[in-house]
Amino acid sequence: MDNTKIFCGTSNAPLAEAICKYLEIPLGKAEIRRFSDGELSTEISESVRGCHVFVIQSTCPPTNEHIMELLILTDALKRASAGSVTAVIPYYGYARQDRKVKPRAPISAKLVADLITVSGISRIVTVDLHAGQIQGFFNIPVDHVFGAPVLLKYIKENRNHDDLVIVSPDAGGMERARSFAKTLDAGLAMTDKRRPNPNQAEIMNVIGDVEGKSVILFDDLVDTAGTAIQAAKALLKQGAKSASLCCTHGVLSGSAVERIKDSDLEEVIITDTIPPTQEVIDCEKFRILTIADLLGESIKRITTGVSISSLFDYEK
Repeated sequence: MDNTKIFCGTSNAPLAEAICKYLEIPLGKAEIRRFSDGELSTEISESVRGCHVFVIQSTCPPTNEHIMELLILTDALKRASAGSVTAVIPYYGYARQDRKVKPRAPISAKLVADLITVSGISRIVTVDLHAGQIQGFFNIPVDHVFGAPVLLKYIKENRNHDDLVIVSPDAGGMERARSFAKTLDAGLAMTDKRRPNPNQAEIMNVIGDVEGKSVILFDDLVDTAGTAIQAAKALLKQGAKSASLCCTHGVLSGSAVERIKDSDLEEVIITDTIPPTQEVIDCEKFRILTIADLLGESIKRITTGVSISSLFDYEK
């Protein structure tokens, strides 16, 4: 990996440092500045000529700022004659806007994919897309990495499997939850969710047997936590012993952390695809797992031309 360099924007600096530690290479030097009018400027402080460059940057809140950082940093690297630029986007913002749900609405996930592609990025590495079909929005290769191996390892080491039930918060997440439950040899259930308005959810029914069970709600992300909190109430009302939440991306916008503190959720397991705030770190209900080694191994395999698919054969 002598010809490989890793840079990062401002969204994932601790994760990028951990990835570099795993790969035993230094983090590249770049300076991102803001002018008084808010414009961004980037300067690469070392030679990248002919190098295979990886840029680590989640497009998490403030989403638009982090997208522009990624685009401008990529442009600077390409103009500095980098051989190729791979964007490692642990959390892909705008992924929930992947289709038209109303007339005259945008498909923002596709628009962002186009912006990333025309910036000169040659490959994408991302983790647990909200909708798998977003891979098709890009005209460049996309390596879709799964956080499941990290989450499964934690659950296997810390939970009793005899009374475990994995619960999907809606029908759209059943495939993900079914795979998770199969690997853990656990039961499977689902809550019936209706969403009257954006960032609002109502849990109508519980489908499956959860009586006397320890249930884990499994999803790709937690944002306002409204769905998870309502689902936990419904599951406990149906006789569940305890309810926890497990997901890859901890968006946790607004008062989500405070609401989780006051909720029936016993534990919330997330990864560091989005840097946790101090409020999250200080909350005893959260367990934050790192995906640094997983992404580091993916980068190593991409660089050396080795398949990364075997990393995610976690059902075996």
